[in-house]
Amino acid sequence: MSRPHDLDDSGSEAETVGGAEAQVIPLHGPGREKPEAGRDLREGEAARADAPVVAFPGAGQAAPEEPLSDAARSALGFIRDRLTGDYTVDEFGFDAELTDAVFLPPLRALYKKWFRVDTFGVENLPLEGGALLVSNHSGTVPLDSLMTAVAVHDETGGRHLRGLGADLVFQVPLVGSFARKSGQTLACNADAERLLGKGELVGVWPEGFKGVGKPFSSRYKLQRFGRGGFVSAALRAGVPIIPVSVIGAEEIYPKLGDIKVLARMFGLPYFPVTPFFPLFGALGAIPLPTKWSIEFGEPIATDSYGPEAVDDPMLVFQLTDQVRESIQQTLYQRLSQRKSVFRG
Repeated sequence: MSRPHDLDDSGSEAETVGGAEAQVIPLHGPGREKPEAGRDLREGEAARADAPVVAFPGAGQAAPEEPLSDAARSALGFIRDRLTGDYTVDEFGFDAELTDAVFLPPLRALYKKWFRVDTFGVENLPLEGGALLVSNHSGTVPLDSLMTAVAVHDETGGRHLRGLGADLVFQVPLVGSFARKSGQTLACNADAERLLGKGELVGVWPEGFKGVGKPFSSRYKLQRFGRGGFVSAALRAGVPIIPVSVIGAEEIYPKLGDIKVLARMFGLPYFPVTPFFPLFGALGAIPLPTKWSIEFGEPIATDSYGPEAVDDPMLVFQLTDQVRESIQQTLYQRLSQRKSVFRG
C-alpha cells in the first residue's frame, strides 16, 4: 500500500509516517551541488603556496664538527709520527717526543699527587744555555733524579734535564732503554762536556750508590763527592754549577739493612731491607707518600777561570767543596723548617 507524498515550498518531498511529517532532502538539491572535479585540490595547493615557509631546525645545514681537544690532537700526532717514523732521536738516543708524551705524564702525577713537590729558587734555572745541576742523592731507589727532571722541565717551560747515570743503570734490561730514550747518558766527562757544549742542562749526583743506598740512620748526611770530575766538565764548558737540594726522598724507603748475599746474586750494589720490603713483597715496593721540596741554589760561575783551570787540582777541590757545602747547608736549613715528614 502506497504512502501519500507531498511537496513542501522548497520542492522537497514530505512524507507522512505515523502521523508525523518527515522531510526528504534531495541529494542534489539547491545548495548541495556536486563540487567541480579538482577544484578543491587546486585551491589547497594555492593556499599552501601562499603560506609562509618555515625552515625545519637544522635543515639544509651541515652538523657542526666537534673540535678535537689538544690532548687528543697531540695523541693522534704522536701515533702518526710513530707509525711513519717521522721523529728525531739525538746522538745519545734521546727521544724528546716520546719523553714528553709517554714518560713525563706518569712521573708528573707522582710528582704532584703523591710527593706533592714544592720547588724553590726556580729563578736560578737558566731558560737557555748550558748549566750543570749537582744534587744530593738518596731514597734507596733513585726517584729523586726523576722528580728533579720533572721540576726542571715544568719550571723552565719544557727544557729537559740530561742526567748522568752509573754503568749499572744502562746494564739493566728495559731500565737502560728507558734511561737512554728519556735523555740520560753515561756518567763520564766526555759525554757531560758534549752535552754542556750544546747548551743542555746536565744533572749529576756525585754521591752515586753510596748516597742513594745509605742507611736511614745517615739520612741527609752527604757522602763523599768523588774527585770533582763534574767540576772539570763545567770548567771546560764554561757553564755555571747549580747546587740542588732535595728534601723528602730519604724517607720513601727507610733502609734498615742490607742482604749482601742477594745483592751479589743479582749484581746489585745492595739489596735493601725496609720496614715493608721484602716482608710485604710487591706492596712493600710502594714508596711512602712523603712531602718533598726541591731547592735550586744560586749558580756558581766558572766562565771566569778559563778551560786551563781544570789542570789546577786545588781549584777543582775548592769548587767541589763549595758545591757540597752549599747543598749540605741548604738541607739542614730546610730540615729545621720542616714540621712533618708527610705534611711538610
